[in-house]
Amino acid sequence: MESDTLETGPDNELENATPKFRDTDPGILAAAVRAQLAGAQASGLDCRKLLSDSGIDPQKLEEADSRIGREQVAELLCREWDLLNDESGGFLARPWQRGTFAMMGHACISCPNLRRALLRSGRFVSMVSDDLQIKLVEDGEEARLIFHHGNDKQLPNQIFVESLAVIWLRFFSWLIDRSILLERVHLAFPPPDYNEDYSDMFPCRHYFHQRETCLVFNTRYLQMPLVRDEQQLSEFLARAPECLLAQYKSDNSYTGRIRRMLQSQNSIENLSLDDVAARLYTSPQTLRRRLKEEGNSWQDIKDSVRRDMAVYQLKKQETAVAEIAERLGFSEPSAFNRAFKKWTGLAPGAYRDKYRG
Repeated sequence: MESDTLETGPDNELENATPKFRDTDPGILAAAVRAQLAGAQASGLDCRKLLSDSGIDPQKLEEADSRIGREQVAELLCREWDLLNDESGGFLARPWQRGTFAMMGHACISCPNLRRALLRSGRFVSMVSDDLQIKLVEDGEEARLIFHHGNDKQLPNQIFVESLAVIWLRFFSWLIDRSILLERVHLAFPPPDYNEDYSDMFPCRHYFHQRETCLVFNTRYLQMPLVRDEQQLSEFLARAPECLLAQYKSDNSYTGRIRRMLQSQNSIENLSLDDVAARLYTSPQTLRRRLKEEGNSWQDIKDSVRRDMAVYQLKKQETAVAEIAERLGFSEPSAFNRAFKKWTGLAPGAYRDKYRG
C-alpha cells in the first residue's frame, strides 16, 4: 500500500488524517502472524530471514501466547510485499502489484457516500483480481459486505480473507470519520488459534462455519458522506499498513457504550433511556443530543441490539419465536414478526429455516 505522493501537511492535519491508536497496545498474536506468512512461504520466500530482517525473532512465532508489536508486523508486511511485488502477500492468483490498494483508495475518495464507495471498491477489486470478489448486498435495514476468495492456489487462506474484511472495515470507517458499528460478522471458517483477538478485529458477535464471510451493519451508514480529501488520503496511505493494524478510533462513542450496556442485559426492556443516562453520568437530554451528533437515536440502538439478539437466538438456539418476541420486549409476536421482516427482509420462521437449512 503506497501513495503516489508522500507530502505531509501541518501536524493538526496529520492528526486528523491518521487513525488514533490505543494507549495500551498488546501487539498481534504470533499465530496470526504465522498464518499471514503462508502465501510468502508458498511463493518461495525464506520466511525466517524475512522475520529476522523485520526485527522479529522467528522463535517467537512458535510460542503459543507470544505477541508481535504492530510496528514490527507492519515492517514485515512491507518487506514481504516488496519482495513479492504483491500486496496480497502471495494469496491471490494475480498479484496485487505495489500501489494497488492506494489506487483503490484514490478511485473511491471522490464518491459522495459510503454506499457508492463500497460499490466502487468492489468493482475495482473485480478488475484487478481473478479469484477475489467483494460485494455489497442490502436486505431490509441490513447491509452485508461479502468477501469471497476462490483460493486458486489452495492455500490456508483464513487470515487473508479476515484481514481483507478488517482492512475494509477500518479504511472505510476512516473515510466517513466514524466507526462502522457491526451487528455481527459471519466467517466461512472455524475459530482459529488467534480467536482471542476477534473482539479487536471485529467488535461484535462472531459466527463461524458460515456459508460466506461477511460484515453485517445497518444500512444507515451507507448514506453517510465521505469526509476525507486527496491530501489526507495520501498521508494515510503513506503510513499503511500500520495505521490499519489497529481499530479506527476505538469505540468510546455513546452509541458503542450503550450497545454494550444493552447487550449485557437479560432483557432490553430492563433499561430505559433515563437509566442509561444515569449510568453514563449525564442527563437524558444531553444523551439524546450526543446520540444525534453521532447519527443515532435511542430507538435506533435498541432496534440494532434487538435485531442482533433475535438473529443469534434464531440461528443458534431452539427458542420459540413467541418467547424471543417477549424477551425483546415486543407486546405480541406479530409486532416482532413485522419488525424482524423490516430488519432482514424475512419473517423470523423463514430466517431460521434459511440459515438452519
